Amino acid sequence: MNDFIINAILWTLALYGLFEIIKNFIYIFTYTNMKADGTYLIIATKNQENNIEYFLRSSLFKLLYSKEDYVKQVIVADLDSKDNTKEIAKRLSSEYECLKVLNWRECKSILDTVNDN
Repeated sequence: MNDFIINAILWTLALYGLFEIIKNFIYIFTYTNMKADGTYLIIATKNQENNIEYFLRSSLFKLLYSKEDYVKQVIVADLDSKDNTKEIAKRLSSEYECLKVLNWRECKSILDTVNDN
């Protein structure tokens, strides 16, 4: 009887672990699009409406037209700006394929997931 209980507990834990692994893979491939073959640049911003467009355009220009291909994606993590910082960055993300705009909570959850794996 003890063997049955121990086996039942072990199988339950194994299935739970398998479900967690599957859930993490689905999350990574669905929401992050992060690959292990490059560097991701994360820019934290808050209330930078007057500076964000110039900064991103100049930075992305340097990254896109440099000979090195080491930065795969630029992520703008908005720290709950009260101005139009996030909207300006989102507008630029439609122009630049490598630019992604997230709020800080989304960015942190992605980093936690990548870090755990």
